[in-house]
Amino acid sequence: MADGCLGSVVLRTPAGFPSLPTFASFGSSSSTSSASSFPLAFPCSRSSSSPPAFSSSSSCVPRSLPLSSPIMAYHFRDAPRAAPPVDDERQQQPSLLVFSGGTAFNGVVEELKKITTRVSHVLPVSDDGGSTAEIVRVLGGPAVGDIRSRCLRLSDESTCEALAVRRLLGHRLPLDAICAKREWYEIVEGAHSLWQGVSQPYRETIRAFLVYFQNEILRHSNECFCFSNGSIGNFFFAGARIFFQSLDAAIFLFSRVSDIPAESLVLPVISTNDRLTLGCELWDGTIIRGQNEISHPTNGSTEPINKEHSSTAVLPSRIKRVFYMSSEGRNLLHEVFPIANPIVLEQLNNVDSVVYAMGSLFTSICPSLVLIGIGEVISSRSIPKVLLLNGSHDRETIGLSASDFVTAITDALNRAHGDPQKCLNKLPGEYINAVLVPRGGLIPVDTQHLAAQGIVHVVSGIFIH
Repeated sequence: MADGCLGSVVLRTPAGFPSLPTFASFGSSSSTSSASSFPLAFPCSRSSSSPPAFSSSSSCVPRSLPLSSPIMAYHFRDAPRAAPPVDDERQQQPSLLVFSGGTAFNGVVEELKKITTRVSHVLPVSDDGGSTAEIVRVLGGPAVGDIRSRCLRLSDESTCEALAVRRLLGHRLPLDAICAKREWYEIVEGAHSLWQGVSQPYRETIRAFLVYFQNEILRHSNECFCFSNGSIGNFFFAGARIFFQSLDAAIFLFSRVSDIPAESLVLPVISTNDRLTLGCELWDGTIIRGQNEISHPTNGSTEPINKEHSSTAVLPSRIKRVFYMSSEGRNLLHEVFPIANPIVLEQLNNVDSVVYAMGSLFTSICPSLVLIGIGEVISSRSIPKVLLLNGSHDRETIGLSASDFVTAITDALNRAHGDPQKCLNKLPGEYINAVLVPRGGLIPVDTQHLAAQGIVHVVSGIFIH
């Protein structure tokens, strides 16, 4: 990324993949194409089907996006993407698969990169809070906030340009809606100081998808989009996803722009272009719809939430299970069963260790575990399966001990409280065989109960940033 150049690329159209709309397409002068391929096409803000987003003398379409990776083998819609080959030194690093959300584990990511970059980060796509909620409300699609957050944490920081790109895509607009909209226009017009240090290829590529995102908002004129506290990375991500009609393609593009190590994978647990809604059932029978309502209700506020020090009311009963429901569903009759991302299952079959990261237990970790196939593969592997215990309770886990965390994860992987025909009957020790307890943690560690669950490896005093 130091020279601002990602190489040249030709994309091959996968079987059944719809033709791209007639946008300006381009490539470097040395790129070639055949009858079965097409140059990489990028969105233009000016088309016959939508009004121009902005008036500007300069074209909004990048003249070239040189990409160095063999994208032609990457099928944007359905074909799984295998991890690319890595050099011998990195091949000796341990390979991990981490189930996590987009916030709590981010600090560990920075340290983990010093040990191994052969990590598959599996994240949910059901978040419906913050600026993600506004994107989903107006434009639909899966939530990308957690994925964007992890991609930024993994992004390159070795050059001035890498830091400039990271700063741009990590920027949040002001909370005041009018100020936020004004700043957004400055960014999308290319006039904001955040563009300083970003070279022409990257600048034009990122800006093209931001403009495309803006055009999609204008096309939904019946909805008023609020830019308050909006994430520029989320907007870029959403623009790419809508343009390619593929979440996997958007992740791939974001990964290349932010120069994530090739052997590090950021994987949505469900590969979809549709909106997903998380529900939960409490032990008293109450049904709650939406991740935000379960974890930290905000009454529509876009302000950042500190889950550990939130003043929201406690749940009326402990959480029994989480499940997916139709986007308009309100009760158990609307439960749906999305398919786990096949690449996640493939990685589970090949990694050296599985890690359940710290984070919101029921809304960040369990949504990835309740899918059919996840529990089956994990229980079949004889590898380290490690729980990183939370340092404190939150709204979802008040009163829980370490063994209760293990029980919740086991129940999720067994799908214990759902459709009896889809349940497993595996023991806790088949899913977790070690627990790491953070130094100064407030979660009670009941070692006798853990031992009864088959977990004898409990390591206390781990320092976690």
